[in-house]
Amino acid sequence: MDKRSLQHVAGRFRESEQRTEILRQELAEAIRQAALDGVLQKDICDATGYTRQQVRRIVNAETSTDD
Repeated sequence: MDKRSLQHVAGRFRESEQRTEILRQELAEAIRQAALDGVLQKDICDATGYTRQQVRRIVNAETSTDD
């Protein structure tokens, strides 16, 4: 592996981290909207794989921060 190849892979990794953060924020907003729409917490957990505590934190964060 040469330096240029390593830089390329590292750059792809950084881009992936940025996309992941955007998707995480989108998912958090979708969870908040689902809660507002009356989707049961159990169903949100089933759909996302998050625990009830994680879902509560995300939903409750709406009033205090972006996430």
